[in-house]
Formats: sequence, C-alpha cells, structure tokens
Amino acid sequence: MKKRLVFLTIFASLLFLLAACGTDATETSGSSSDNSNKEVAADTFTVGLEAGYAPFNWTQLDDSNGGVKIDGNAEYAGGYDVEIAKRIADGLGKELVIVKTEWDGLVPSLQSDKIDAIIAGMSPTVERKETIDFSENYYTSNFVMVVKKGGPFEGATSIQDFSGAKITGQLNTSHYGVIDQIKDVQKQPASDNFSAMRVALESGVIDGYVSERPEGISASSANENFAMVEFTEGFKAKEEETAVAVGLKKGSELTEEINKILAEISEEERQEIMDAAINNQPAAE
Repeated sequence: MKKRLVFLTIFASLLFLLAACGTDATETSGSSSDNSNKEVAADTFTVGLEAGYAPFNWTQLDDSNGGVKIDGNAEYAGGYDVEIAKRIADGLGKELVIVKTEWDGLVPSLQSDKIDAIIAGMSPTVERKETIDFSENYYTSNFVMVVKKGGPFEGATSIQDFSGAKITGQLNTSHYGVIDQIKDVQKQPASDNFSAMRVALESGVIDGYVSERPEGISASSANENFAMVEFTEGFKAKEEETAVAVGLKKGSELTEEINKILAEISEEERQEIMDAAINNQPAAE
C-alpha cells in the first residue's frame, strides 16, 4: 500500500511539472505572436472610413474598379477616399489596410491607435483640429441639397426656397450645421449616415438633405428619383467646411510625409479620380 501511495505521489508530481511546462510554453508562444503582430503593423497603413459615403467611399462585394478588402470582412471598399489612401500607402511604402468604422467612431479609433489615419471625406474644421491633426486638403467641394426629382423643391435656386421644408444632414458635420441658415426650416434630427438619409428622402420622411456636390451627383446618379439642387444663393461656408483632408493623431510623424505625397497629385488628376469614382459607384449606393 505504501509503495502504491509513493507511486501515486510521484505520478501526480510529474503531472504538475508537465502542466507547468505547458503553461510556460503557451505564454512564451503568446508573447512571440504579439511581437510578430507589431512587426506586421509597422509595415501597414491602416485607414478608417465609413464605406458608406459614395462617391468618397462605399462597400462593394469584390475587388472590381480597384476595391480594397475590408479588414475582418468579406466585403471590399471602393471610392475616391480609397484611391487616395492607395496613393498614400504606396508613397509610404506600406500595405494599405481598410477598417470599416462608423462616423462617430473614427476619431476615437484614431486616438486609441486602432487606425493610423482617417480618410473618409472628413473636413478639417476648427473643432476637429482641437483633438486631431490634418494633412493638406485633398479635395474641395461645395454644399448642395438632394431632393425628390419632380418634387416642389427640385427647381430651387436659393437655400431660402427651403423655408418650411423638413431638412437634415449627417450627425456631427458642417452639412448639418449650415441648415440653420435657412429661415423657418424644419430642421430634422441628424442622421448617422447617408444611406439612412436616402431612405428617409425616398419615403418622404424628409424633403431633402444637405451634402457635398460629389455625393449629390452620386445620389442622383444612383437613384432616378433623386435630384441634386445647386444654388445661385447658397450656403455660406468656410473652405475648411467644404474641403476634405486626412485626419491624423496629434503630433503624428506621418503628416509631413503624407503632405509630400498629396502634393504630387495634381488638381486635374484629383478630379479625374473623382469622376471615375462617381462612374464606378455601385448602383445600390
């Protein structure tokens, strides 16, 4: 009996030692994996965007027209922002990684180092510059209104023609802020994204939404029931509100490099890229 107890004691001790060795091996392996991921991350340029703001960015099913696979997703991202992101990644000598992120999550993702940059049709407003840095502008546009084709507002020439109309814009954007310039407007709650605004317009919940010209062209091209209204007496806005730039973390070393890359893209080429994005947008956008 004593021999049996001694044997069992030795056997249990061996099991304990083996388990301990296994734990050490696992911890070492995990540490090695973490270091490997950090090395990979150093070779990537990770960009956050909505993938839902055509023609600046959208979601598609394949890599047609230069689409880039969305990280952790079976879908792809395409559009003007994606093309600019590709140019920047090439210039930096890094692999482009696209992270699909809700609009309100873009700045927090940048600040927490989940992404290296925001390339999402974002305007470099004074308010945003308090929390993040921006590159030089990579596109400048103007504000328009998207309305129902054949409706009472299609022929509008002044923003004041929308007095009494139900108008909205995207949350936390200058698009939404300028609505206050319309006298007696029925300003509706801000929308999270442009897809939701298009649905609201189609269903008659709103009479129109404020956007930038490229998105207005995109909306009216994608849906025959929509029309884009440009004004002779339009919204008053600073250039920072109608321009778009790359959002970067405060003090980022990438800012200077990205500005050099953007400077090599002529205005003519930028417009060609935008025209191609408008033509290539998915019909569903």
